[in-house]
This record gives sequence, structure tokens and C-alpha cells, in this order.
Amino acid sequence: MLIFLQSENNYKTYNQKKENKMETTNIVNSMPRIGDKAPSFKAVTTQGNINFPEDYKGKWKILFSHPADFTPVCTSEFMTFAKMAPEFEALNTQLVGLSVDGLYSHIAWLRTIKEKIEYKGMKDIEVKFPLIEDITMEVANKYGMIQPGEATTKAVRAVFFIDPQDIIRTIIYYPLSLGRNFDELKRVLIGLQTADNFNVALPADWRPGDEVIVPTAGSCGVAKERMESKDEDVKCYDWFFCTKKLSKEEVESRLGK
Repeated sequence: MLIFLQSENNYKTYNQKKENKMETTNIVNSMPRIGDKAPSFKAVTTQGNINFPEDYKGKWKILFSHPADFTPVCTSEFMTFAKMAPEFEALNTQLVGLSVDGLYSHIAWLRTIKEKIEYKGMKDIEVKFPLIEDITMEVANKYGMIQPGEATTKAVRAVFFIDPQDIIRTIIYYPLSLGRNFDELKRVLIGLQTADNFNVALPADWRPGDEVIVPTAGSCGVAKERMESKDEDVKCYDWFFCTKKLSKEEVESRLGK
């Protein structure tokens, strides 16, 4: 009987430890959601130490991650980000990369990109934005970049769009085998800024110069007015779906805000 009680106690203790471990794992892998404050961290990078996102207060931030240095898909993406860096800077946006490797590996990889890699007309590409050392995966775990059950870093391919108030506005994940669409990344950034600047929503495949969606009518009276309106700038497909004209020039005049 004593042996049984001891075994039962051990079983309970084991189960408790297992549950605690599962809870810890869930916390480690929990991903911040759209609308959450961006988790803060301090890190060593190829551009010195940073305190994220506080160092970039007042700017939009794009935090993007990679599973490792010296990987071909990531190399093509880093070259593209570096080439487009002035375009993102013009949109008041700071690029910050993360790779689950050490600082010296980062430096060697970026030197290789600049000195040896020529791809799709890109050559002599210098990566000037910070690349975070995250060999312990502390930042990757804080942002939920490591998927639950993953034993490797293969799932670390995320893009977080963070606004000037340090709020996460968009999250995009990519698989290991698929390179990111940089035209879409820039479109998302421009779209977020436009939606904020003009208090509108944006339809499928929206581009600057396309019509935008006005806020849905909040009352029967407003809905009726819209449907009967003679305003040539507003087009209603039905009471809940109305668009208005917004020129490309208007959009571009407010970008970077």
C-alpha cells in the first residue's frame, strides 16, 4: 500500500511537471496578435545594440525573420530588402531583420552578399539595416516565430508591420520554400498608412489611385442618404458597400505619416 501511494504521488508529480512544461511551452510560442503592443527586447545587431521598438518610436517598423544565414531564399530576400531600403525609408519605415544565427555569422554572410553575389541585376548590395543576433531564439520565441512542435528553426519566416505607436498592425508568415513578394510588402505598408490617414478601408487588390471604401453606414438614415446621394465621387453598390474616389496624388501626399 505504501508503495502504491508513493507511485501515485510520483505519477501526480510527473503529470504536474508535464502540465507546467506544456504551459511554459505555450507561453514561449504564443504569438502577439494584430492590435497588440509589440513586445520589447534588447538585442545585439550588425548595426550595434538596439532597444526594440523604443529606438524607433514615431516610425513604422518592419521586423522580419529568417531561419539561418547563408540560405539561398533568405539571401535573395535580404538583397531585395537592401535594394528597396530607400523606398521604405521614404515611407518613414525602419527595417529590422532577424536570423537565428550569431553575430559573426551575420557579418560574414552580409560581406558575402556584398562582395560575391550578383542576382537579378543586383550586385554590390550593402545591407545597412540592423540584423539581429538571435542564436538563443529569445526574440523568435517572444514573437511566436517558432511554431509549437517545431524542433528546428525552419518556421522562422515572419513579417511584422508595427506602427509609430508600436502597435502590431499586420503579420505575414511564409514557408521555407517560398520567397516573399516585396511588391506586396510595400503595398501593405502603403495601404495601412492610407487607411489611417483617410479613415477608409481598402478593397481587394487596391493600389494608390483606386477607389477606397468609406465607413459602413451606422444608421438607417445614413444608409438611405447614401443610396439616394447625387455625389459623383461616391458610388454605392448597396447600403453597406460604398466607395469614393481618392487620387494617387492625395495618397502619396500623406505617405510616411
